[in-house]
Amino acid sequence: MQGTIVKGIGGFYYIKVDEGIVECKARGKFRHNELTPMVGDKVEITLKEGKGVIDKIYPRSNELIRPAVANVTQALVVFALKNPEINENLLNKFLINCEYNNLKVTVCFNKLDLISEEEKNEIVSMIKSAGYEIIFLKAKEGYGIDEVKEKLKNNVTVLCGPSGVGKSTILNTIAGRELMETGEVSEKLRRGKHTTRHSELIDMGDGFIVDTPGFSSFDLDFLLKDELQNCFPEFADYIGDCKFTGCLHYKEPGCAIKEAVIENKINSKRYEFYIKTLEEIMSRRNKQW
Repeated sequence: MQGTIVKGIGGFYYIKVDEGIVECKARGKFRHNELTPMVGDKVEITLKEGKGVIDKIYPRSNELIRPAVANVTQALVVFALKNPEINENLLNKFLINCEYNNLKVTVCFNKLDLISEEEKNEIVSMIKSAGYEIIFLKAKEGYGIDEVKEKLKNNVTVLCGPSGVGKSTILNTIAGRELMETGEVSEKLRRGKHTTRHSELIDMGDGFIVDTPGFSSFDLDFLLKDELQNCFPEFADYIGDCKFTGCLHYKEPGCAIKEAVIENKINSKRYEFYIKTLEEIMSRRNKQW
Protein backbone atom coordinates (compact mmCIF):
# COMPACT_ATOMS: atom_id res chain seq x y z
CA MET A 1 0.00 0.00 0.00
CA GLN A 2 1.37 3.42 -0.97
CA GLY A 3 0.84 6.73 0.76
CA THR A 4 2.35 10.02 1.93
CA ILE A 5 3.72 10.86 5.37
CA VAL A 6 1.62 13.75 6.65
CA LYS A 7 2.94 13.89 10.22
CA GLY A 8 5.69 12.43 12.37
CA ILE A 9 5.78 12.58 16.17
CA GLY A 10 7.86 10.57 18.63
CA GLY A 11 8.89 7.85 16.20
CA PHE A 12 5.35 7.36 14.86
CA TYR A 13 4.48 8.35 11.30
CA TYR A 14 0.99 9.07 10.04
CA ILE A 15 0.50 8.02 6.43
CA LYS A 16 -2.29 9.30 4.21
CA VAL A 17 -3.59 6.50 1.99
CA ASP A 18 -6.78 6.24 -0.06
CA GLU A 19 -8.62 4.70 2.89
CA GLY A 20 -7.60 7.39 5.40
CA ILE A 21 -4.72 7.87 7.86
CA VAL A 22 -2.60 4.94 9.11
CA GLU A 23 -0.23 5.11 12.09
CA CYS A 24 3.11 3.46 11.25
CA LYS A 25 6.55 2.74 12.62
CA ALA A 26 9.62 2.65 10.39
CA ARG A 27 11.65 -0.51 9.89
CA GLY A 28 15.07 -0.58 11.54
CA LYS A 29 16.81 -0.85 8.16
CA PHE A 30 16.24 2.86 7.57
CA ARG A 31 18.10 3.73 10.77
CA HIS A 32 20.99 1.47 9.77
CA ASN A 33 21.10 3.17 6.37
CA GLU A 34 20.99 6.59 8.06
CA LEU A 35 17.72 7.36 6.31
CA THR A 36 15.03 8.98 8.47
CA PRO A 37 11.45 9.22 7.18
CA MET A 38 10.32 12.80 6.64
CA VAL A 39 6.99 14.57 6.32
CA GLY A 40 6.20 14.60 2.60
CA ASP A 41 7.88 11.28 1.84
CA LYS A 42 6.15 8.93 -0.57
CA VAL A 43 6.25 5.53 1.10
CA GLU A 44 5.16 1.93 0.82
CA ILE A 45 3.64 0.32 3.90
CA THR A 46 2.25 -3.00 5.09
CA LEU A 47 -0.66 -3.37 7.51
CA LYS A 48 -1.19 -5.87 10.29
CA GLU A 49 -4.08 -5.64 12.74
CA GLY A 50 -4.67 -2.00 11.94
CA LYS A 51 -1.04 -0.98 12.53
CA GLY A 52 1.38 -0.15 9.76
CA VAL A 53 5.08 -0.48 9.02
CA ILE A 54 7.00 1.63 6.53
CA ASP A 55 8.78 -0.77 4.16
CA LYS A 56 10.07 1.60 1.50
CA ILE A 57 10.78 5.30 1.07
CA TYR A 58 10.66 6.42 -2.54
CA PRO A 59 13.37 8.75 -3.92
CA ARG A 60 12.84 12.39 -2.98
CA SER A 61 12.62 15.22 -5.49
CA ASN A 62 14.06 17.49 -2.80
CA GLU A 63 14.73 17.54 0.92
CA LEU A 64 14.59 20.63 3.10
CA ILE A 65 16.70 20.57 6.25
CA ARG A 66 15.03 23.36 8.18
CA PRO A 67 12.09 22.84 7.95
CA ALA A 68 12.47 19.06 7.57
CA VAL A 69 10.09 18.35 4.68
CA ALA A 70 10.50 16.31 1.48
CA ASN A 71 9.03 16.58 -2.02
CA VAL A 72 7.95 20.21 -1.74
CA THR A 73 7.13 22.04 -5.00
CA GLN A 74 6.97 25.63 -3.77
CA ALA A 75 7.52 27.90 -0.78
CA LEU A 76 5.46 30.75 0.59
CA VAL A 77 8.03 32.77 2.55
CA VAL A 78 6.09 34.75 5.14
CA PHE A 79 7.46 37.85 6.85
CA ALA A 80 5.70 40.61 8.76
CA LEU A 81 6.36 44.15 7.59
CA LYS A 82 6.28 45.16 11.25
CA ASN A 83 5.84 43.58 14.70
CA PRO A 84 8.24 41.82 14.62
CA GLU A 85 10.51 44.18 12.70
CA ILE A 86 11.62 42.70 9.40
CA ASN A 87 15.09 41.16 9.32
CA GLU A 88 16.37 41.52 5.76
CA ASN A 89 19.32 39.19 6.26
CA LEU A 90 17.06 36.44 7.57
CA LEU A 91 14.66 36.97 4.66
CA ASN A 92 17.53 36.60 2.22
CA LYS A 93 18.66 33.41 3.99
CA PHE A 94 15.19 31.93 3.54
CA LEU A 95 15.29 32.82 -0.15
CA ILE A 96 18.72 31.23 -0.60
CA ASN A 97 17.50 28.06 1.14
CA CYS A 98 14.51 27.88 -1.22
CA GLU A 99 16.61 28.51 -4.34
CA TYR A 100 19.12 25.85 -3.29
CA ASN A 101 16.26 23.35 -3.15
CA ASN A 102 14.82 24.47 -6.52
CA LEU A 103 11.55 25.70 -5.04
CA LYS A 104 9.28 28.21 -6.72
CA VAL A 105 9.03 31.12 -4.28
CA THR A 106 6.34 33.65 -3.44
CA VAL A 107 7.10 36.18 -0.72
CA CYS A 108 4.11 37.00 1.51
CA PHE A 109 4.32 40.24 3.48
CA ASN A 110 1.84 40.17 6.34
CA LYS A 111 0.56 42.95 8.65
CA LEU A 112 0.28 45.39 5.77
CA ASP A 113 -1.88 47.68 7.92
CA LEU A 114 0.96 48.41 10.36
CA ILE A 115 3.17 50.43 8.00
CA SER A 116 2.85 53.31 5.58
CA GLU A 117 3.27 53.03 1.81
CA GLU A 118 6.65 54.76 2.03
CA GLU A 119 7.96 52.36 4.68
CA LYS A 120 7.31 49.26 2.59
CA ASN A 121 8.83 50.52 -0.65
CA GLU A 122 12.50 49.76 0.08
CA ILE A 123 12.11 46.12 1.10
CA VAL A 124 9.49 45.49 -1.59
CA SER A 125 11.78 46.97 -4.23
CA MET A 126 14.63 44.68 -3.15
CA ILE A 127 12.47 41.56 -3.41
CA LYS A 128 10.85 42.53 -6.72
CA SER A 129 14.26 43.32 -8.24
CA ALA A 130 15.27 39.72 -7.59
CA GLY A 131 12.26 38.54 -9.61
CA TYR A 132 10.08 37.23 -6.78
CA GLU A 133 6.30 37.47 -6.79
CA ILE A 134 4.82 39.23 -3.76
CA ILE A 135 1.48 38.85 -1.98
CA PHE A 136 0.47 41.46 0.60
CA LEU A 137 -1.62 40.20 3.50
CA LYS A 138 -3.68 41.33 6.46
CA ALA A 139 -4.22 37.76 7.56
CA LYS A 140 -6.47 38.46 10.55
CA GLU A 141 -8.88 40.35 8.28
CA GLY A 142 -8.58 37.80 5.45
CA TYR A 143 -7.03 40.33 3.07
CA GLY A 144 -4.93 38.56 0.40
CA ILE A 145 -5.95 35.05 1.50
CA ASP A 146 -7.69 34.28 -1.82
CA GLU A 147 -4.39 34.90 -3.63
CA VAL A 148 -2.66 32.46 -1.30
CA LYS A 149 -5.35 29.82 -1.87
CA GLU A 150 -4.88 30.11 -5.63
CA LYS A 151 -1.16 29.44 -5.18
CA LEU A 152 -1.83 26.19 -3.32
CA LYS A 153 -3.58 24.44 -6.20
CA ASN A 154 -1.70 21.38 -7.48
CA ASN A 155 1.27 22.09 -5.23
CA VAL A 156 2.93 20.83 -2.08
CA THR A 157 3.64 24.13 -0.38
CA VAL A 158 5.88 24.87 2.56
CA LEU A 159 4.78 27.86 4.62
CA CYS A 160 7.96 29.17 6.20
CA GLY A 161 9.23 32.21 8.02
CA PRO A 162 10.26 33.32 11.51
CA SER A 163 8.00 33.20 14.55
CA GLY A 164 5.31 35.78 15.12
CA VAL A 165 4.75 36.78 11.48
CA GLY A 166 1.31 35.18 11.20
CA LYS A 167 1.93 31.78 9.59
CA SER A 168 -0.52 29.96 11.85
CA THR A 169 -3.13 32.68 11.36
CA ILE A 170 -2.73 32.38 7.58
CA LEU A 171 -3.06 28.60 7.73
CA ASN A 172 -6.12 28.70 9.97
CA THR A 173 -7.77 31.30 7.74
CA ILE A 174 -7.10 29.24 4.60
CA ALA A 175 -8.48 26.09 6.19
CA GLY A 176 -11.47 27.84 7.72
CA ARG A 177 -10.83 26.16 11.06
CA GLU A 178 -8.31 26.11 13.91
CA LEU A 179 -5.50 23.87 12.71
CA MET A 180 -2.59 25.43 14.52
CA GLU A 181 -2.30 27.45 17.71
CA THR A 182 -1.58 31.13 17.13
CA GLY A 183 0.65 33.16 19.42
CA GLU A 184 1.32 36.75 20.30
CA VAL A 185 4.62 38.54 19.76
CA SER A 186 6.67 38.84 22.92
CA GLU A 187 6.49 42.44 24.17
CA LYS A 188 9.93 42.13 25.74
CA LEU A 189 11.79 40.68 22.76
CA ARG A 190 9.50 41.90 19.95
CA ARG A 191 9.84 38.51 18.37
CA GLY A 192 7.37 35.70 18.00
CA LYS A 193 6.78 32.92 20.46
CA HIS A 194 6.99 29.46 18.94
CA THR A 195 3.48 28.09 18.48
CA THR A 196 3.83 25.16 16.06
CA ARG A 197 5.43 22.06 17.60
CA HIS A 198 5.81 19.82 14.57
CA SER A 199 5.69 19.78 10.80
CA GLU A 200 2.47 18.49 9.31
CA LEU A 201 1.26 18.00 5.74
CA ILE A 202 -2.30 19.27 5.57
CA ASP A 203 -4.69 18.25 2.80
CA MET A 204 -6.31 21.33 1.28
CA GLY A 205 -8.33 19.39 -1.29
CA ASP A 206 -6.44 20.35 -4.42
CA GLY A 207 -3.06 20.75 -2.78
CA PHE A 208 -1.07 20.21 0.40
CA ILE A 209 0.46 22.78 2.71
CA VAL A 210 3.03 22.37 5.45
CA ASP A 211 3.05 24.48 8.58
CA THR A 212 6.43 24.30 10.26
CA PRO A 213 7.93 25.34 13.58
CA GLY A 214 8.95 28.98 13.54
CA PHE A 215 12.60 29.85 13.94
CA SER A 216 14.51 33.11 13.91
CA SER A 217 17.90 32.12 12.54
CA PHE A 218 19.73 29.33 10.76
CA ASP A 219 23.07 28.76 9.08
CA LEU A 220 23.80 28.26 5.40
CA ASP A 221 26.62 25.85 6.17
CA PHE A 222 25.47 23.42 3.47
CA LEU A 223 26.50 25.81 0.69
CA LEU A 224 29.77 25.77 -1.24
CA LYS A 225 31.20 29.08 -2.43
CA ASP A 226 30.61 28.34 -6.14
CA GLU A 227 27.00 27.28 -5.43
CA LEU A 228 25.98 30.54 -3.78
CA GLN A 229 25.70 32.61 -6.97
CA ASN A 230 23.12 30.15 -8.33
CA CYS A 231 20.86 31.02 -5.39
CA PHE A 232 20.51 34.62 -6.60
CA PRO A 233 18.16 34.47 -9.62
CA GLU A 234 18.88 38.08 -10.58
CA PHE A 235 22.49 37.07 -11.35
CA ALA A 236 21.49 34.60 -14.08
CA ASP A 237 21.47 37.06 -17.01
CA TYR A 238 24.99 38.31 -16.26
CA ILE A 239 27.05 35.33 -15.04
CA GLY A 240 28.10 34.30 -18.54
CA ASP A 241 29.41 37.78 -19.34
CA CYS A 242 32.17 37.86 -16.72
CA LYS A 243 35.76 38.11 -17.98
CA PHE A 244 36.94 35.03 -16.11
CA THR A 245 35.38 31.58 -16.05
CA GLY A 246 34.57 30.64 -12.48
CA CYS A 247 34.20 34.27 -11.42
CA LEU A 248 32.83 34.54 -7.87
CA HIS A 249 31.84 38.21 -8.42
CA TYR A 250 33.97 39.21 -5.48
CA LYS A 251 37.33 40.85 -6.21
CA GLU A 252 37.81 39.69 -9.80
CA PRO A 253 38.21 42.33 -12.54
CA GLY A 254 35.82 42.39 -15.49
CA CYS A 255 32.90 41.08 -13.43
CA ALA A 256 29.51 41.54 -15.11
CA ILE A 257 27.66 41.16 -11.81
CA LYS A 258 29.56 44.01 -10.16
CA GLU A 259 28.96 46.15 -13.25
CA ALA A 260 25.23 45.40 -13.08
CA VAL A 261 25.20 46.52 -9.43
CA ILE A 262 26.87 49.81 -10.38
CA GLU A 263 24.27 50.32 -13.11
CA ASN A 264 21.43 49.57 -10.62
CA LYS A 265 20.38 46.49 -12.58
CA ILE A 266 21.03 44.37 -9.49
CA ASN A 267 19.94 45.59 -6.07
CA SER A 268 22.98 46.72 -4.07
CA LYS A 269 21.64 45.35 -0.76
CA ARG A 270 21.17 41.91 -2.28
CA TYR A 271 24.72 42.03 -3.67
CA GLU A 272 26.08 43.15 -0.28
CA PHE A 273 24.35 40.18 1.33
CA TYR A 274 25.83 37.89 -1.33
CA ILE A 275 29.35 39.14 -0.52
CA LYS A 276 28.77 38.84 3.24
CA THR A 277 27.57 35.25 2.81
CA LEU A 278 30.40 34.39 0.41
CA GLU A 279 32.98 35.63 2.90
CA GLU A 280 31.37 33.57 5.66
CA ILE A 281 31.50 30.45 3.48
CA MET A 282 35.17 31.03 2.55
CA SER A 283 36.09 31.75 6.18
CA ARG A 284 34.39 28.56 7.33
CA ARG A 285 36.14 26.45 4.68
CA ASN A 286 39.53 27.96 5.58
CA LYS A 287 39.02 27.10 9.24
CA GLN A 288 38.24 23.51 8.31
CA TRP A 289 41.60 23.18 6.59
